[in-house]
Amino acid sequence: MSLVIVGSVAFDTIETPFDRRERIVGGSGTYCSLAASFFTQPKLVAAVGEDFPEEMVEFFNQRRIDTRGVEIKQGKSFFWEARYGDDPNQRTTLKTEPNVFENFRPQLPSDYRQNGIVFLANIDPDLQDDILSQVTKPQLVAMDTINFWINRKPASLLRVLEKVDLYFANDEEIRLLTREKNLIKAGKKILEGGPSLVAIKKGEHGALVMGKDFVFGVLAHPCEEVVDPTGAGDSFAGGFLGYLDKAGNIRDENEFRKATVYGSVMASFVIEDFGINRLKSLSIKEIEERFSYFKKLVSF
Repeated sequence: MSLVIVGSVAFDTIETPFDRRERIVGGSGTYCSLAASFFTQPKLVAAVGEDFPEEMVEFFNQRRIDTRGVEIKQGKSFFWEARYGDDPNQRTTLKTEPNVFENFRPQLPSDYRQNGIVFLANIDPDLQDDILSQVTKPQLVAMDTINFWINRKPASLLRVLEKVDLYFANDEEIRLLTREKNLIKAGKKILEGGPSLVAIKKGEHGALVMGKDFVFGVLAHPCEEVVDPTGAGDSFAGGFLGYLDKAGNIRDENEFRKATVYGSVMASFVIEDFGINRLKSLSIKEIEERFSYFKKLVSF
């Protein structure tokens, strides 16, 4: 199989109680594809402006990320600015500038259209739907979203949701979308709407993956200091889908369990430093060591 990731490649300005970083590389497509690249060779679809550094595209290529789907367009790259409070779950978005991504309507390269796994990151649901119309017989379609689109385009979002197999959401998003406070009820409501799996990300409380006859939960990695939580959810999705692509089996419940743990492992590394810094220095050995530690956490 292979994995196609459609998401943003952007500049972020992040302020936390630890520090402030100006215009560092971020975006859902960036985090997801870098996390997935430790397991497989993802294909990235995104748009960047003329201000995006060529050395970053080269870095993606060095990490086995296929960037033929990344378009360099006239104008500025997507920009996002946010501030985190002492509680890393408290985030205030200060600025969102879609720039070249606002009217981005990619035409997928021919070999991107017939792939095993397609991931639609937290982008405009109408764009997600347009991407789906270009792919033929994918083995697994996964999607993510954010509160911005749940509030702005709920009808479009629900239309796309009917066409996907796996839905990623954090606890706040799934409650907003389903209007259910209880996460189990919320997960079941999503499963009634089309997907066969839902992965609920719960921050420092771990993650829960649900199917119609399947439930699996995993703890979060114990962490005393979260340096920067940006990109943790996208890295979770990248680890999850990257592992599934490597395993080549998207029907085995045991593989879903392992994918959930690998997703949690990747998210746990990202929060240890600003932006993608930790993904730059991370090794396969460290990933496998933390995977083993996760197994010890839940063994009894």
